[in-house]
Amino acid sequence: MSFSHNVVGLWAMISFLGQLGAAEPWKPIEGKLMTRWAKDVSPEHPLPEYPRPQFVRSRWINLNGLWQFDVAKPGERPPIGQTLSKQILVPFPIESALSGLAEKAKEVWYRRTFNVDEWMQKKERVLLHFGAVDWESRVWVNGQYLGEHRGGYDGFSFDITDSLRPAGDQEIVVGVWDPSDQGFQPCGKQAVKPEGIWYTSTTGIWQTVWLEPVPTTSIESIKLTPDIDHSRLDVTVVIKGLSAPAMVHAVARDPSRNKAVAAGVRLKVDPENPTAHGHIVLDQPNLWSPETPFLYDLDLQLESDRGTIDSAQTYFGMRKISLGKDSAGLVRLMLNNQELFQMGPLDQGFWPDGLYTAPTDEALRYDIEITKQLGFNMSRKHVKVEPDRWYYWADKLGLLVWQDMPSGDQRIAPGFPDIKRSAQSARQFETELAAMMRNLHNHPSIIHWVVFNEGWGQYETARLTDFAKAIDPSRLVISASGWTDRRTGDIHDIHHYPPPKSPMAEETRAIVNGEYGGLGLPIEGHTWQGKDNWGYQQFKTVEELVAKYADFIDRVHLLRGKPGMSAAVYTQLTDVEIEVNGLLTYDREVIKGDLYTYRDLNTRVHRPPPIVTELVPASIKEGRKWRFTTDSPSEDWMKETFDASMWKEGEAGFGGPGLKGATVRTPWLTKELWLRTEFEISSLPKEGKLLLQVFHDDEAEIYVNGALLIKLDKWATEYVPITLDDKARTLFREGKNAIAVHVHQDKGGQFFDLGLSQRVDP
Repeated sequence: MSFSHNVVGLWAMISFLGQLGAAEPWKPIEGKLMTRWAKDVSPEHPLPEYPRPQFVRSRWINLNGLWQFDVAKPGERPPIGQTLSKQILVPFPIESALSGLAEKAKEVWYRRTFNVDEWMQKKERVLLHFGAVDWESRVWVNGQYLGEHRGGYDGFSFDITDSLRPAGDQEIVVGVWDPSDQGFQPCGKQAVKPEGIWYTSTTGIWQTVWLEPVPTTSIESIKLTPDIDHSRLDVTVVIKGLSAPAMVHAVARDPSRNKAVAAGVRLKVDPENPTAHGHIVLDQPNLWSPETPFLYDLDLQLESDRGTIDSAQTYFGMRKISLGKDSAGLVRLMLNNQELFQMGPLDQGFWPDGLYTAPTDEALRYDIEITKQLGFNMSRKHVKVEPDRWYYWADKLGLLVWQDMPSGDQRIAPGFPDIKRSAQSARQFETELAAMMRNLHNHPSIIHWVVFNEGWGQYETARLTDFAKAIDPSRLVISASGWTDRRTGDIHDIHHYPPPKSPMAEETRAIVNGEYGGLGLPIEGHTWQGKDNWGYQQFKTVEELVAKYADFIDRVHLLRGKPGMSAAVYTQLTDVEIEVNGLLTYDREVIKGDLYTYRDLNTRVHRPPPIVTELVPASIKEGRKWRFTTDSPSEDWMKETFDASMWKEGEAGFGGPGLKGATVRTPWLTKELWLRTEFEISSLPKEGKLLLQVFHDDEAEIYVNGALLIKLDKWATEYVPITLDDKARTLFREGKNAIAVHVHQDKGGQFFDLGLSQRVDP
């Protein structure tokens, strides 16, 4: 945005009291893995960018830098006026290498000084802002207790004016307590003892701390909601400290021309009603989308009969997210009233050197840029809330965002009922959910709210869905991504590893795959640990991984056509700690494959999906009759002239009990099974390819008209689409065809069924 480059950031001089000058100079702890941006982290100016691009004032002081630090003792009084024994680089969490500590503690103290003599002389109000502190924070300024905040992901502020001395150094003390995953509060994937899919915790200050002067009467907040159907922007402005009637003047500008694009709106406010509502009408607005992420600037002036009282700048994008039906009557996800298939990675937002905190703004931007370069148009921000600048880059660069609410409390397995939270736990979850939605509302990139993930902390699902919809009717809500759908919300979202899968089509909800993939490949020299790294499916070479990825993308494309899937989320963008199933390594140094190959694969799903016509239906709804035997037949058993009339007859599928998704109509419990059936192809398609749908557990060989069609290794615990090459197609003919199958059972479940279809790619 044009205005964001004009913000003046003032750095307060660090003036520790006591003997901290004798402490060791700051340097990052030798971590297990560092990113290329770690070398750019300066103890004088860490993360110097303006932290709130959607509500900009030109004057501010960044308090990031070296603070005094200590681990707190139980029941200890705040260390007001005392020198603490250590130093920490704010805003990096204490567990991170970039903090200079890499320590673990549940309760800690922070302390530093600052100077605001110029602001005090002008008799301005001084606000102290925290981007995020995990989890419970208590704040003192010059020995006066200001209050506490509970919530690890939302920003909070204190008006510290009345606690300031007339001149000279001012002191801040912050106490933090964080039980991480030992408590009930939202904490996402943080863990005191990280392992598997649970990662190193974040404790304390992890986003920018800053000071801002404001007039006694000031603009406190703004809420912007685009309405493209009426070519307008709905505006709500809240004024603080209002003692007499005033007017808010809002003007939209095209930043490329620095020119007003609408007449603007004037909103009246008075002490009894300091909240103003109105709308700005735009003539033929430029719509925001991943292809054209057009952003308008918005100037706000708070005026009285004596002139301008306060001013601020923001931006907005005109876009709409909704559900709609396509020409086949399938419910689809719509962007700006047009169907758009959403394809993106799971993005967990962890960094090997900064954990929850990216080392630099350039690093934060890189994750958005590489996601776009890989051919994705969406990202699912997984059980974490990012700093405002991450969403700013998503807005500016054009990336759709599914925003998860960080999880907490108990976890339930698939099929189990919702948990029963304590009143305190439920109240905290709902407080933080509302704060997340309120704080991020103005970002056009965010299109879905995800309330629960995989039954983690899931309770009163229907009520919480209504709760979220009431807060923000302008976006879609996924009640539960993954295991525990309760038939609420706008979207039915399932998780399935490793290959993608889709729910069945529904009348009122879109269907999506919220997680799939997890293809693992450790890259030597770029892993969190030397060995015992894992993915949902492990590979030894880049070539093997990319080939499987391409297969999965083809399945996504098929599922888009039938049953009508609207989105797919691949796990994941980067490796995270011991998980090596990222498309990039954890340090973002290596892309596991060719960037352009991934981009070509990921953009293919936006082409019209293949048209699939069944030739031989699989036995999903009705059982197809096969001849079968469990006794070794003669060597010519697969030939089309073989007489199988003495074999038993049964309906597919064939298998044993307990295999999810398998409909067993004929029991098969032995080690081997031989099958034969015949079918007619009245007219062999001249265009397109043939497609097998095979559910095999374990290995199988399939013959057509006496010739080997395909050998299937290992097993597939669901119906897998296999597109046959042109050579295999020549084995089929118009008229009667014979299929012969040999299935081997090794261990675990056992099942076999197949179907044959015609596939035409438009």
